[in-house]
Amino acid sequence: INQVISSAMQLAIQQHLIAQNPTDGYALPKTEHREMQTLIADQLAAFLLEAKHSGVFEMYYIELATGLRRGELLGLKWEDIDFVNQTLRIRRQVGRINGEVREAPLKTKNAYRTISIGADAVGILREKKKQDGGCSEYVFPSPTGGPMSPDSVLKMLHRVLERAGLPELHFHDLRHTFATLALQNGVDLKT
Repeated sequence: INQVISSAMQLAIQQHLIAQNPTDGYALPKTEHREMQTLIADQLAAFLLEAKHSGVFEMYYIELATGLRRGELLGLKWEDIDFVNQTLRIRRQVGRINGEVREAPLKTKNAYRTISIGADAVGILREKKKQDGGCSEYVFPSPTGGPMSPDSVLKMLHRVLERAGLPELHFHDLRHTFATLALQNGVDLKT
């Protein structure tokens, strides 16, 4: 906000509408950085058990096995999964654009990638595909078969955490949990 107003005031100075920029010299408030939170092993077990009872196990298991961003997870389509080579292709994201839930391109060219997944994740996805019976092209669809709202996923996450008696987390904290688990299991930092 300060940058936008300051830029507007600079333009007003250049156009000789005002003599000086009233935003000069004002100190901006310090931003508080929230500490990253992750689920530890006991919490993870409780979380996944409650996710199973709540009918959202597959989605959160794949999130914890891949560390995808929320929009990337929701943008997964069955065509993106290579069951033989055990990989996922990340080629789109789902977000809310002008109030409408829809697909969008990824933010950077490096975000387009193929990642390996383990045999457990492949088995879970294979079983989910069989249960879904081709009702949607999306791996994790909305009840109408289209892309799921990112807001819905967050509400589900909070509901699962509350029912499991766990502290409230942001969806991105699941990505941090994945990274922490990967590091603990010997995956190098760059990967």
